[in-house]
Amino acid sequence: MKRTGLLFFLIISIGIIFIIRLFYLQVVSNTYNKPTVNNSAVKIMYDYPERGYIFDRNGILLVSNQLSYDIMVIPREVKPMDTTEFCSLLSINRDDFIKKINKAKHYSTRIPSIFLAQLSKNDYAYLQEKMHKFKGFYIQKRLLRDYPINSAPNVLGYISEVNEGLIKKNPEYQLGELIGTAGVEKTYEDILRGTKGVKYIQRDRFNKEIGSYKNGIYDTLPIPGKDITLTIDSRLQQYGEALMANKRGGIVAIEPSTGEILALISMPTYNPNLMVGRERSANFTKLYLDSISRPLLDRGLQAQYPPGSPFKVISSLIALQENVITPATTTLCFGGYKYGSGAGSFMKCHCGTRYPIDLNTAIYRSCNSYFSTVYRRVIEKYPTPTEGMNIWNKHAESFGLGKYLNNDLSVGQKGFIPNGDYYNKVYPNGRWRSTATISNAIGQGEVLTTPIQLANMTATVANRGFYFTPHIAKIIEGIVLDKKFTIPNQTTIDKKHFDPVIEGLFNVIDNPRGTAHWSKVPGIEICGKTGTSENSHGQDHSIFIAFAPKDNPKIAIAVFVENGYWGSRWAGPIATLMIEKYLTGKISRPLEEERMFNGSIQDEYDKQLIETKKIEK
Repeated sequence: MKRTGLLFFLIISIGIIFIIRLFYLQVVSNTYNKPTVNNSAVKIMYDYPERGYIFDRNGILLVSNQLSYDIMVIPREVKPMDTTEFCSLLSINRDDFIKKINKAKHYSTRIPSIFLAQLSKNDYAYLQEKMHKFKGFYIQKRLLRDYPINSAPNVLGYISEVNEGLIKKNPEYQLGELIGTAGVEKTYEDILRGTKGVKYIQRDRFNKEIGSYKNGIYDTLPIPGKDITLTIDSRLQQYGEALMANKRGGIVAIEPSTGEILALISMPTYNPNLMVGRERSANFTKLYLDSISRPLLDRGLQAQYPPGSPFKVISSLIALQENVITPATTTLCFGGYKYGSGAGSFMKCHCGTRYPIDLNTAIYRSCNSYFSTVYRRVIEKYPTPTEGMNIWNKHAESFGLGKYLNNDLSVGQKGFIPNGDYYNKVYPNGRWRSTATISNAIGQGEVLTTPIQLANMTATVANRGFYFTPHIAKIIEGIVLDKKFTIPNQTTIDKKHFDPVIEGLFNVIDNPRGTAHWSKVPGIEICGKTGTSENSHGQDHSIFIAFAPKDNPKIAIAVFVENGYWGSRWAGPIATLMIEKYLTGKISRPLEEERMFNGSIQDEYDKQLIETKKIEK
């Protein structure tokens, strides 16, 4: 009797389990009845969503969408047809036809894929009437990007077709679909793309479409992508691009109080609309193969340069923190700094100061001798050069130098801040001293930075010792920004040490003997530092960093002009013009502005090209 009861209980239990599972599959879950791509009785069609719009910080539209049309193919449904007429309609040859068909077959014989992308409205109107003659082919509407303003392609990025490798990793994409490939489009792809809708079309036994599968209960509507508001000020961005005409380099401007990137300029640039339409591939190839101008290189994020004299700001702060100097500490300069007994052990200096130089004067006159002296004091404070270099490295890296900034930009470079271990490898016998690395004191030697790192360093100084991680997204529809962008990053330098350094930076422009006095802007207290980055492949680079106003700063900026000779020639005027434009909306130095608009360094670039060709021969 007990066995009979147990058997009855098991039968009832198993029955209940089967009923629950069947209910789940048929009612709760779609997996039981939902058709798949292998179901020949059902045709699956995708409805692509509208990609999210992109705006600047002031609501100016930067990226929108435009309607386009794709010729789609389902290889297994293609019937014998007049391929000559078909190729003629699409302006392709027979070899192209065969190549495209084979590619579609390789992907899938059942799943639709793009045969020919991005037809114009005129082509669509003409073809629509004739498509019924070509079984297995149909026209599908698609939204492409549109750029109302010819500006900031390095920021916005572009979209392109997914490849088979990506499809294998992410099955949500189908062959021929578009994906963000660079810039904001890449970083925020998941937010901008939205979710595609699906329609299931029932077929009869003659393969004729007879309506929605099961009255459309499995159909879904597309969900549009979310809009993004960037931190970029489009007017400032365009202004900076105009000032950099006929020059190469990068500019990054940051709001110190938030880390928001106000401008991210890379020159030479290109029209973002070149990355849209059927000519996109040809245009991309042309830009990619331009190894001279390199318009696809984002110089603001990827170009690494010796920072030159702006790095003296870091040298000053480290020396103050390590208590090897005070603001009143003085040194003498005799036209340079001799750091050894050899004939080449002499670093020239053009500060032109013969009396004792204190920190303030050393900054606004940019004295190499002063900063070489204090650099040695920092390294030699510790028992070994290795220990001294590691301490120096730790301070410098706390400003975001020598490492990725962990921002929301799709590309970047680490730059380089050497440490003791590095020099132990360079000098394996261990016989090196501070004088072997003396060029680091003035931002030469092994030190490398990117424009965004220098702009962030400048914002850190403006904030008196901390920075917010630079970022490009300001508002994302319905999403809270990552908290890492709102938490301040503290440096290893005490706040009290920043004021004397800032006073020196203020005198760079305000003092009549400052190295950038000619870039002074009436009514705006600008703190800045000129720089000349040595370049073994031609003229030196022109560099300038600045922030303004001196108190409660609203903008910090770094400008690099390749082969621009020295800091006050090109970079200084460009930086201070952009600061004035951003803070006041006006320009008080129209002649200087005109000189920057019309100025060109193309002759210098042409010389480099000639020299390169000679070497290649």
